[in-house]
Amino acid sequence: MTTSASSDAIYELSQRFFFEAAHTLEREIETAGSRRIHGHTYEAEVTLSGVPDPASGMLMDLAFLRQEIARVRDMLDHHFLDEVPGLRPATLENLCGFIRRQLEPGLPLLSAVTVERRASGDKCVLRWRPARAG
Repeated sequence: MTTSASSDAIYELSQRFFFEAAHTLEREIETAGSRRIHGHTYEAEVTLSGVPDPASGMLMDLAFLRQEIARVRDMLDHHFLDEVPGLRPATLENLCGFIRRQLEPGLPLLSAVTVERRASGDKCVLRWRPARAG
């Protein structure tokens, strides 16, 4: 299979997932609500970057990507994030790093993780150059 893009093109393939979770947070301002147990609906997105395999035309089979995501989602969904090993404190930044650490061994083309709380307008994006970008 051939592509019409130039030879220096890098493709990005993303998959979104959602999870519901509760946490507490020690902070300097807006402390009352943050220090009590409270929950959010989180939207996360993981992105792979690279060049599609010439034979399959894919960076990765989306079924495999969804399988890897389901494993991490199960670690977070309907959990008290303060008790998730390797995460605390449960900030957007730490959630991005946690998701990266969990997925990167099985997804060498992983290049970005986004975690967003749409209801409050908060979003964090973690980007890096994947080990194997094609």
